[in-house]
Amino acid sequence: MNDQRTESKTQIEFLAPLAEVDPELAGLITDELRRQRQTVELIASENFASRAVLEAASSILTNKYAEGYPQARYYGGCEVVDEVESLAIERCKSLFGAEHVNVQPHSGSSANQAVYFADLALGDSVLAMKLDHGGHLSHGLKVNFSGRFYHFHNYGLDRETGRLDYDEIERQAKELRPKLIVAGASAYPRQIDFARFADIARGVGARLMVDMAHIAGLVAAGLHPDPVAPGDYVTTTTHKTLAGPRSGVIICKEQLAKGIDKAIFPGLQGGPLMHIIAAKAACFRLAGTDEFRDRQQQTIDNAARLAQCLQDGGINLVSGGTDNHLMLADLTNIGVTGIEAENRLEEVGITVNKNSVPYDDQPPTVTSGIRLGTPAVTTRGFREAEMEQVGEIILAALSPHATAAEIKLLRQKTSDLLAGFPLYPHL
Repeated sequence: MNDQRTESKTQIEFLAPLAEVDPELAGLITDELRRQRQTVELIASENFASRAVLEAASSILTNKYAEGYPQARYYGGCEVVDEVESLAIERCKSLFGAEHVNVQPHSGSSANQAVYFADLALGDSVLAMKLDHGGHLSHGLKVNFSGRFYHFHNYGLDRETGRLDYDEIERQAKELRPKLIVAGASAYPRQIDFARFADIARGVGARLMVDMAHIAGLVAAGLHPDPVAPGDYVTTTTHKTLAGPRSGVIICKEQLAKGIDKAIFPGLQGGPLMHIIAAKAACFRLAGTDEFRDRQQQTIDNAARLAQCLQDGGINLVSGGTDNHLMLADLTNIGVTGIEAENRLEEVGITVNKNSVPYDDQPPTVTSGIRLGTPAVTTRGFREAEMEQVGEIILAALSPHATAAEIKLLRQKTSDLLAGFPLYPHL
């Protein structure tokens, strides 16, 4: 009842204008705020944006059309938004040591699409990571635009180590002679040797594109090998470890800038989302602070502690652990599928996603694993002690002997844990 009163108060104060004209929508947003507050968020690709980012994203900049680029727009009245976009660009260049930055992509997928559009002809050959080994949909899945328009070949993880085998990737590259090699992943728990990828690409006359969407915050903090210097193109989202708005960015070498900018506009997009570009500018500023760097280190430390807890409890992790913000649990040995684990953990207030594991026998709608990550809970304030509690709850929830009564008690443990870490108390 207290939670209901609190959320009702939240709706009145935070969403009063919306509630007046659309109470149904205001109620749904309130429901989502309640869900986020009452859930341990372990989806590796999610985070909690700061108040500054939220305010920029919801600003009056949404009103302005600004097709084109700063000082080269197709609309008048862009003198202020030119400064906003230039600010975002310069902050991103400074943060990552980039030669050229385009902040207009609406998402990581559209950023990847722009690189392909700029660098490839239809049917050109590309080498990228297999989806079920940790790659992304836009890295060549057959039903995705990337797999339909280009000829993707795949490298995977070593069956024994669960890690990238760079010698094997080099062998494939020499055999296939791709025009582009894609490095980066959405479910790979180890550091990636981008310098080695660059050597492989140069050896076969290919360009290298790095998709650093998951690890951009770690890269910005100097806690992961740099992809910007060795990569020809680097794409990223801004909402994962960077904790910014849901959007994308492209970084590239200066000699490739003209092609990338032309691919985004007028090639693939019209007017940029100026309110989201402003939120990116805020995100990049925050990502340059000592507080952000400390949080990225804590994100890695939290992932390591959770990984150790799960392994100590008998859960197998792909590659045997993690170097970054995520881990991939192979549940085959405990007789639970990925979708079963996702649903059971949701019952106890922990959100994860089912995920294929390398050489998975289950279909992608079922899977044999789950992906877990620590950016969101770290932003919320969790440290190693809380990760140990989360690990204990996960192990108990996934036990084949867990009863309905025990699941209820575990949900209460989750609630008790979250009570000490209020989310968006200003709302």
